[in-house]
Amino acid sequence: MATAEQHYILPRPSFDKPVKILIVVSPYYKDIADNMIAGAVAEIEACGGSHEVVEVPGALEIPTAIGIAERMSNFDGYVALGCVIRGETTHYETVCNDSSRAIQLLGLQGLCIGNGILTVENRPQAEVRADPKDQNKGGGAAAAALHLVALSRKWGGPRKGVGFIPASDEIQIAGDSKGVPTA
Repeated sequence: MATAEQHYILPRPSFDKPVKILIVVSPYYKDIADNMIAGAVAEIEACGGSHEVVEVPGALEIPTAIGIAERMSNFDGYVALGCVIRGETTHYETVCNDSSRAIQLLGLQGLCIGNGILTVENRPQAEVRADPKDQNKGGGAAAAALHLVALSRKWGGPRKGVGFIPASDEIQIAGDSKGVPTA
């Protein structure tokens, strides 16, 4: 049983400048979503960060909302929250796989995303995972996003260009004032 396992949790990251996180949530199961939001907000505030919450209809819309926010706003990171409970059809697999894959692709593009979309067999599993006093998966997703923001700040901002240093950033190693190499 998963609750008997002991897990190492990284220490909270610290930040020199404020962190702004967008929480994108599908409140399809409102009580579960509310618990996950509470856990995420507590974690963000514990790091001195600020947050906004937006709601979307379902788990499949979460990655799209994050993509829109990345293009049109100024968030440092994102927390994806929702819950998919297995039903009687294969729709469960589609929603779980496609939402997870889309979030992963956004992350591979450099977005700092904590994925807190629960994929469970039944409601009791979701309730335990969402509860801030129990497994606190909302807080865990926020912590993941915050750690990625800290990592991206450690390594600096994105470079212009792909695989090379643009001419404007080159350092002249040897040469006279006109750039002619010297012997």
